[in-house]
Amino acid sequence: MNKNKEKLKVKLTPIQYEVTQNNGTEPPFQNDYWNVFEHGIYVDVVSGEPLFSSKDKFDAGCGWPSFSKPLNQEEVYEKDDFSHFMVRKEVRSNKGESHLGHVFDDGPGPDGLRYCINSAALKFIPLKDMQKEGYGEYMKLFEKGQR
Repeated sequence: MNKNKEKLKVKLTPIQYEVTQNNGTEPPFQNDYWNVFEHGIYVDVVSGEPLFSSKDKFDAGCGWPSFSKPLNQEEVYEKDDFSHFMVRKEVRSNKGESHLGHVFDDGPGPDGLRYCINSAALKFIPLKDMQKEGYGEYMKLFEKGQR
């Protein structure tokens, strides 16, 4: 095991490690953020890179946090996933290279996308804590009239 993986095993909980490093999936309806709708942003639990906004979160009824789009398309990338006898698009964080979840074409909005993301891959930064956590630049998203 390389040093980075060893450090992550110490930093992350077992489910966070399994999801982000081994392409795991946490149980639906039994995870931290599936039903959280407080204002804030979601960042990669490994790298801290900003990934999703609560403004783009919706209840898809699937038991995992679902978003209509990423905060910034450059922060995530997609790759084909042929596991579990299915063809899906896996979503990974760009900097942390964490497995986040999958994107499906059954979502709301003009693009019709649903980013179905594991809570274990995310850390939620509430709006009230964004400045002190170093994400102040994203507070403007929550001003009146912003997306």
